[in-house]
Amino acid sequence: MASSAKIFDSIMARFPQRFSLAFAYGSSVFSQGNKSHQKNMIDFIFCVDDPLPWHQANLQANNKHYSMLKYAGPDFIKYVQEHFGAKMYFNSLVEVENRLIKYGIISTTHLIEDLLDWQTLYISGRLHKPVKILKKVENTDVQQALLTNLQSALHASLLCLPENFTEEELYLKIADLSYAGDFRMYFGEDKRKVENIVKNQVPHFRSLYADQLKLMPQLHWNQTSSTIELYYPKNRLASFQRQLVMS
Repeated sequence: MASSAKIFDSIMARFPQRFSLAFAYGSSVFSQGNKSHQKNMIDFIFCVDDPLPWHQANLQANNKHYSMLKYAGPDFIKYVQEHFGAKMYFNSLVEVENRLIKYGIISTTHLIEDLLDWQTLYISGRLHKPVKILKKVENTDVQQALLTNLQSALHASLLCLPENFTEEELYLKIADLSYAGDFRMYFGEDKRKVENIVKNQVPHFRSLYADQLKLMPQLHWNQTSSTIELYYPKNRLASFQRQLVMS
């Protein structure tokens, strides 16, 4: 773990330090059980208040990371980022500190919008699952949006489950929901990916959702047997729908 922390610190030090949130994710960070993950490409997301000065600084520091778009300048890169797809800009297959990485940039505003409204469910879906936070969140709006995103994922998943189910079944449903915003799941991605993720990360999912599960009066969570029972099934739909609207 210590060596992993050093790797992340060394990589992060190579970038402009203007993050509202930064995290690493994927099979290089958390095992998915099907292969060794020590040399997998490391995936990062960097959230910044204003992408323009960040790209300006990063073009100076890491010009080789960018594709031919760099010749159009940082203003154009920002335009592409904020007007297409999930409103993110990615540099992929970049070698940093002898590791292959991919990193995406998103503005704080667009991060919060997707966390609250699931506009694309891309970054919000990614944050339904365990990630390794690399930059402590100090922005209170981001903190609240992250919490709301988890609550919404939990409530939406509970609507799809029976009265009694296991903790793992809940996390499978949450992870399955999170991939609704990832087009790769429809084109060639391992169809057992969700199962591999959850089975090898149950403790990480539990730490992510435990506080919310404990606060929900509609269910009983038996942590010893890892089972969950929903109360008031006849009113469950209306109850969770109200909570989704409130979130």
